[in-house]
Amino acid sequence: MNEDAFWQLIEDCRPTGPDPDAELLAATVTERLAQSPLSLVIGFAEQLSWALYRLDRKEYGHNLSDDAFLYTRAAVVAAGRTVFDSVLQDPAVFTPYATDLIWAERLLYTPDRAYKRITGEEWDRETRYSYESCSNTQGWAD
Repeated sequence: MNEDAFWQLIEDCRPTGPDPDAELLAATVTERLAQSPLSLVIGFAEQLSWALYRLDRKEYGHNLSDDAFLYTRAAVVAAGRTVFDSVLQDPAVFTPYATDLIWAERLLYTPDRAYKRITGEEWDRETRYSYESCSNTQGWAD
């Protein structure tokens, strides 16, 4: 799955109404991925990790716990490519996510849930980039 396909899937699965904590988005993405080839599930996991890694920077997360920072980064991804790109251009766009604790934790587990539905097994996965908070050493350098 390339970056454009990743963002298109996010966009196609976003509900039109309120979606606290991106629960509906996560469920819809999981359903779509579970009906796809395993290679798309793996590609989605890679693209999600890459997007979260790119947001793992000091100017966004310096006042948040590691978990809160991860979940707010996931919320930025859940908001779609336009918001994501805006945050990368201007850290101030991230502020409402951090201040209001807008989270999308469930989005993190979508590839794992889809993998289990396809294979019947738990996925002990590693992606090229870690999405864990503070793993982007360049983003946290002084």
